[in-house]
Parts: sequence; C-alpha cells; structure tokens
Amino acid sequence: MSVSGKWVRGIKKVRHLGQHRDWENYWDLVTVLVQKELKVRYGNKFLGYFWSIANPLASAFVYYFAFSVILKVQIENYVLVVICGLFPWQWIGNSVGSAPNMLISNASIIKKVSFPTALIPLCTSLNHLIHFVMSLPVIMLFILLYRLPLHGSWIYGIPLLLLIQLAMTYGISLILASINLFFRDLERLTGIIMNFIFYFTPVIYTKREIPEQFTKYLVLNPFFYLVSSWRELLLEGTINSEHILVSVTYAMLFLVISYWVYRKLSWKFAEVI
Repeated sequence: MSVSGKWVRGIKKVRHLGQHRDWENYWDLVTVLVQKELKVRYGNKFLGYFWSIANPLASAFVYYFAFSVILKVQIENYVLVVICGLFPWQWIGNSVGSAPNMLISNASIIKKVSFPTALIPLCTSLNHLIHFVMSLPVIMLFILLYRLPLHGSWIYGIPLLLLIQLAMTYGISLILASINLFFRDLERLTGIIMNFIFYFTPVIYTKREIPEQFTKYLVLNPFFYLVSSWRELLLEGTINSEHILVSVTYAMLFLVISYWVYRKLSWKFAEVI
C-alpha cells in the first residue's frame, strides 16, 4: 500500500472513532497529517534531518563569503547574524512557497475522505514549526561557538514567536492554497514575490544597515519585524514590544482574510481540484 493510501486509511479510522467529538476528531486528523508530512521529510532519519539544515548553513557560508570576505561588509559576527535570519526565513519561505499546491498535492486524500481541507495548510505549517524547533539546537551551538551568552528570555520569547509565525504562515498558506485552485499561475507569482520579499527582509543584513529614509516603509513587509525579532531574541535576549505588536497584527489580519477566503471558495473545491 502506498504512503498516501496508508494515511487515507488512518484518517478514515480516526473519523470513524470520533464522529461525535468534532474537536478531538480534528486534532486526531491534524496528528495523522503531520505524521505523514514528517515521515516524508525525515524518512531517512538522520540524513533527512541533516539535509534539511544543510541548505541554510550552506547559504550562510555563501553569503558570508560574498558580503563579508569579498565586499567587506562590516557586520559583527556576520555568520551568526545570517544563520539567525535564514532559519526563521526557511520556515516562512518553505511554508509560503509550497502553499499554492498544498490542496492540489493532497487531491487523492481530499477526494477519498471528507474532512476540513483547511487542516492541510495547518499541518504543513506545523511540520515546518517542528523542523524549526529541531533546528534551534544548531543555532544555539553557533551562539556558543561565538562565545555569546544564552538568555533566559528564550523561555517565553521562543514560544511567543513560534505562535505568531505559525499563525502568520498558516493564514497566508490557506489563502494561497484556496485561490490557487482557481488561478493556477499563482504558484509562479508566489515564487517571484517571495524572491523580492527575501531581499526586503533582514535575513542577510540587519535593520541597522537600512538607510533612515527607508525605515518608514519597513512596516509594509509583514515578515520584517518577525525576522528581526527572532534575531534580537536569539542574539541579544531582547523582545521589542512594537515589533511584536506589528507581527501579531499581521498574523491576525492574515487569519481573518484566510477564514473569509476559505469560506467563500471551499464549497467549490470539489469541482476544481
């Protein structure tokens, strides 16, 4: 039996056991779908984990060589700065980049089993959250290698930023997944836009390098203050309340819009998927 077939059977079993307990039933469905995503991602156990962190680490080396060695950009602990930007961005980029095809790629499950399709983008976002959490020890290792301190504020700061980023990526993913069923070129458009946003987000630089005349426009990028908050928390142990407020506002906005879009379009999914 194929992997898809096994998980379809698992979802059917869960639904059968929980017909009269909707919320518990939905949680069981989320668990099954997340396990499916993790099985695909980490099918080779250690090698699966290694390759998933190798990409941002390799990118960090490339940016270090290009900007610090060749262009002589004066940013202290530049490798660490880039790593603390790339890992949060990997979660954002992977979630949003794969969002348009989330429902299409799970068409076989959707057609065989009746369940809320809005759970699929949620499970994918949770999968990337789990991967990011598993990547945090790598970031902390580099922090220790640079002889920087570990901060007690991580205890509450990391869960806070995880929740905000989960809400934001889920909202965006649900919007894109829903619309892409009716506008199939959205996948390519998303890729182009995300390439632009990457360079307008402080991933390979910090907000200190941005000319003052452009700082008033930073709020227009929903990911700017979120990525900045991750770097400030991990390297300095600080949380900027204004940055958090902006990020929370964007997260709530995307959730509201995604709910509205999903409610408007979901009844037509079966016709176009």
